[in-house]
Amino acid sequence: MRAAVPGLPSPHPIGEQLPSVYAEDRFVQGFTGALDEVLAPVFATLDNFSGYLDPNLAPEDFVGWLAHWVALRVDEGWSPVRLRELVTRSVELHRWRGTQRGLAEHVRLLTGGAVEVTDSGGVVASPEPGAPLPDPGPPWVHVRVRVPDRERIDERRLMATVVDAVPAHVRVTVEVVEG
Repeated sequence: MRAAVPGLPSPHPIGEQLPSVYAEDRFVQGFTGALDEVLAPVFATLDNFSGYLDPNLAPEDFVGWLAHWVALRVDEGWSPVRLRELVTRSVELHRWRGTQRGLAEHVRLLTGGAVEVTDSGGVVASPEPGAPLPDPGPPWVHVRVRVPDRERIDERRLMATVVDAVPAHVRVTVEVVEG
């Protein structure tokens, strides 16, 4: 039988925990040794579980799972480094979600560019009591991203990310410029 992880010893060999009558039984020791080889990666994973919860230490294939735990929609186009950074910063991003600052930081993390966010504002008022409120028009948000190489940015995916980050009734425009 081949070990699941060659050379990985079990921290808790089963054969050593059996009654002494089985200590010299080759069949029992061989059988429990095979179980030890199968269980060693399980023990290693459980012993190092805190490392799996740290996006900077977790195995690459586990970071996507962590992203779902923190409600981060994963884009297949993200590099592993970018995904780790987004998962690491997700709590802060959620804290500022729905604000210009939060949107700008999210887009900056995705693109690596300088980001400007402008919007229509959220308050309308009238100086006369009882008068109808002025019509400010539909709410909007405009995101301008300055990057060194515009070709590296998938504008369709960026637009989808921004639309996902703002309320459904808000009109969104995204502008990607070089410079």
